Amino acid sequence: MAALLLVVLVVAAAASPASAKDYTVGESSGWRTGVDYTAWANGKAFVVGDTLLFQHNGVHSVEEVSAADHGSCSASNPLRSYKDGTAVVALTRAGIHYFICGTTGHCAAGMKLAVTVTTAGTTKTNTSAGTA
Repeated sequence: MAALLLVVLVVAAAASPASAKDYTVGESSGWRTGVDYTAWANGKAFVVGDTLLFQHNGVHSVEEVSAADHGSCSASNPLRSYKDGTAVVALTRAGIHYFICGTTGHCAAGMKLAVTVTTAGTTKTNTSAGTA
């Protein structure tokens, strides 16, 4: 009986989702030029249910883009676009999510971010590969 209870508790603990986290992109620097977003993302383990908070002034935007558009810094065909000074992005699916600033020249100056999002229970942290 005790063994059965232990099994039930272990299964229940494994099945319960991890607490979602809110991440302020760039921490106190926010979303602006001059911040190393690759370094900011390194070591973080983003999971489905987490939220990215992009804080910026009206000069910037947050564009969620494809891998190709991230690499070429093209904001001409965004998957999602956030223009407000504070953009809240819910990470609702696993995979790599790519973000750039749509203001001309800002992505090329480093305002770009790629984060790998996993499902709860997996352990993958972001590394510099694919985020520059």
